Amino acid sequence: MDAELVAVAQDAVTGGHAESISAWVNDALRLKADHDRRLQAMDDFLAAYEAEHGEITDDEMRDAARRARERAIVVRGDPERRSSAPTQHGRGTA
Repeated sequence: MDAELVAVAQDAVTGGHAESISAWVNDALRLKADHDRRLQAMDDFLAAYEAEHGEITDDEMRDAARRARERAIVVRGDPERRSSAPTQHGRGTA
C-alpha cells in the first residue's frame, strides 16, 4: 500500500472511524467492488437497450440532460440565477 493511504487509514482508526486498518481496507475494497458491479450492470443495461432500440445519440443525451435540469429543484443558491451557462468550474448553476 502507498504510505499516504496507510496514513489515511491510521487517521481513520485514530479518529474512531474504523476499528482497524484491516477493517478500513475491507470497507474500501467492498465499496470498490460494489461500484464496479454497478458500473457493469449499467454497461450491460445500456448494451441491451441499444441492441433493441439503437445507439443512444449525443443529441438524445443532451436532450435528456436538459430535461433533467429543467425538473431539478434548487436546494441552495438563488433560484433566480438558474442558468445552463458554465461557471468557472465548467458546470452550470442548475
